[in-house]
Amino acid sequence: MKFRAICTDIDGTLLNSDRQLSQRTISTFKSLDQNVPVILASSRMPSAMRHLQQELNILHHPLICFNGGYVIHFEDGKAEAVQLDSVQIPAAICQTIHDFTKDTDIHVSLYEQDNWYAPAADFWAEREERITKVSPNITELQPILESWHQTTTGAHKVMCMGPADEIDALQQELTQNFANHVHAYRSKDTYLEIAPRAISKATALELLLKARYAIGMHEVMAFGDNYNDIDMLQSVGMGIAVGNAREEVKAVANEITLKSIEDGVAVAIEKYWK
Repeated sequence: MKFRAICTDIDGTLLNSDRQLSQRTISTFKSLDQNVPVILASSRMPSAMRHLQQELNILHHPLICFNGGYVIHFEDGKAEAVQLDSVQIPAAICQTIHDFTKDTDIHVSLYEQDNWYAPAADFWAEREERITKVSPNITELQPILESWHQTTTGAHKVMCMGPADEIDALQQELTQNFANHVHAYRSKDTYLEIAPRAISKATALELLLKARYAIGMHEVMAFGDNYNDIDMLQSVGMGIAVGNAREEVKAVANEITLKSIEDGVAVAIEKYWK
């Protein structure tokens, strides 16, 4: 099988132990033909992905943000993103999440397009800022939600971070009452990432490939490590799990490469894209 495109997750898959791109990874990606689509697919917002694109010399390629809820690309020389797809969590559900966490220690962040709204510069916000190299807009969330109710805007992602037992309770609430509307998955015991039920990295990748490249999913090599990567790895021609991936991810992968901190993605690309 000749592969024509690469799609990879970021956190836990592409980055090293310092949450950075290793020199080997950068060199490997830069050695690829510039016309080969190299697509980053992440739960991150665009600004938290663009600096990685720059390091990899793939600024001209599209982005799958928020686990597939926001698909964009940038025209040559233009700073404004061109939107290919946008699916949001309705304001009413965002409001329910916000209200549920009022008397808890859960930090709620709202993400919409390239905006990150956080209620305080607390431990959780500062930690995310260090990881993603993006700063939040510190503001009360209720006025944001009220404006969304009036304009039918919603969140591309809601990130809830806090004590594991309280995150458990919130996840159960969403599973019991909103399973048809949102998908809530644990990226860590203390992290709950909430996205629209209708989307995934796989659906976004298929839409993007048809719209921009006329490339089939069977012609794609994809990399991942977590639950939100499972559909993508199952849907492409070669789904590769990094060595540190969850066992459920490894179970559906066609192949398992080295861990992310051992440049597993670069090793696999060097193997198949000489």
